[in-house]
Amino acid sequence: MAKLRVKLVRGLAGKPQAQIKAVKSLGLRKTGQEVILEDNPMVRGNIRKAVYLLQVEEVKDEAT
Repeated sequence: MAKLRVKLVRGLAGKPQAQIKAVKSLGLRKTGQEVILEDNPMVRGNIRKAVYLLQVEEVKDEAT
């Protein structure tokens, strides 16, 4: 399964609570922080809620 590299590029101050919760559920707390997550519907939905705050790119699996 593919993975996604997600980076928080904008701060959360003054943003709607739903967007803050979506970003935090991805494991992002500070601007500039990156995480690598499995590509699944839950992750995609949270990215879609706050897409303008994030930078997303697909990471190829090294095992294949």
